[in-house]
Amino acid sequence: MVQVLQHNNYSQLGLSLVLDNYWMNFIPKNKISNIFLLIGSFVVVSLILWNTNSFFKQFKEEERLKMEIWATAQSEFLQSSETVDLGSLHLKVFQNNTSTPMILINKDKSIRVNNFPPNKSEDSVYIQSQLKKFKNENIPISIDQQGEHLATLYYGNSDVLIKLKYYPIALLLIIFLFATVIYFLFKTNKAAEQNKLWVGMAKETAHQIGTPLSSLLGWNELLKSEAISPSITKEIKKDIDRLQTITERFSKIGSLPKLVESDIVKETKDAFDYLKLRSSKLIHFSFNTKVDHLPVMLNSSLYNWTIENLVKNGIDAMRGKGSIAIEIVQDNKFVNILIADTGHGISKSNYNSIFTPGFTSKKRGWGLGLSLVKRIVEEYHNGKIKVLSSGKEGTIMQISLKVSH
Repeated sequence: MVQVLQHNNYSQLGLSLVLDNYWMNFIPKNKISNIFLLIGSFVVVSLILWNTNSFFKQFKEEERLKMEIWATAQSEFLQSSETVDLGSLHLKVFQNNTSTPMILINKDKSIRVNNFPPNKSEDSVYIQSQLKKFKNENIPISIDQQGEHLATLYYGNSDVLIKLKYYPIALLLIIFLFATVIYFLFKTNKAAEQNKLWVGMAKETAHQIGTPLSSLLGWNELLKSEAISPSITKEIKKDIDRLQTITERFSKIGSLPKLVESDIVKETKDAFDYLKLRSSKLIHFSFNTKVDHLPVMLNSSLYNWTIENLVKNGIDAMRGKGSIAIEIVQDNKFVNILIADTGHGISKSNYNSIFTPGFTSKKRGWGLGLSLVKRIVEEYHNGKIKVLSSGKEGTIMQISLKVSH
């Protein structure tokens, strides 16, 4: 017996060392890759912004050069007489500038606009607002001829320049979306790796429990032949059966459980009675049902695990003193299992959060119990679980499962 327990301890120690080694190797590499990824992303974004800014400045200078050419052509056009033939160059300069909005204020204060929306060309309020805007966007061009001031040209940014201005934002948004997708893919992959690790741990735990469990069965048979009370070996047998159930639960983690038609009343009562006998006498247990038999497709070991988790959570919430009640109520094609306690209750904002993996209000809790309960009920049994009510008087949890027929 001692050798078996020592072998079990050595195996568990070996498993813990393997897991420690896994995490020690995994985390530093992951941190280094994240640092390189962060630096690389920063460099790429910086280069994109710098290159776009340089291109924007260059394009803006070319826009100004184009406007200066237009201003020169306009100056010569204003100074020319009707008898002088200026050729087609001036006309081409005027016709080709169709994208840059401009306001020309002559020395006599008359205003001429170009490349404005047709319905805004005569709107003085709109023209004044655009004039103010153009002054902030670009330095106006003074049109002079032989020392004489003829006009002042105010111009704004073309549509292409405006689009180029917002191009980095659109590009960064696309990069952000791609980064978000990659992050979630990475997170999902990491979660899958962790799930595989936990599944491996669970199956290994089930395997390790099996060895001392076989020895306990043998010892219990030997005790039966001794002159001791049969009630003692009977209770030991119950605990051994319980260990076998726990082993079966762990061995089924990661695989789809088999559902068998079972009596929900009997399964709930058995789980409830087992916990009642092994709980504090300061806790009052009560079990109520309006039906004697109700067939439901169940995996008994996983369903018992669910009842055990909910009852133990209730006991923890009451700090070992109070009342636990289970009631079974049929609702047409469904059966509702209500688990009530007189604990401190759950805040309404946490009704959904309590089923999230990692969420716990206990100092030493891992936040896995209720997330497992939700998975067992909803994913494996196609049922529903929710907080029916909670307050200072206590909490009522409700499991809903479909009746077979």
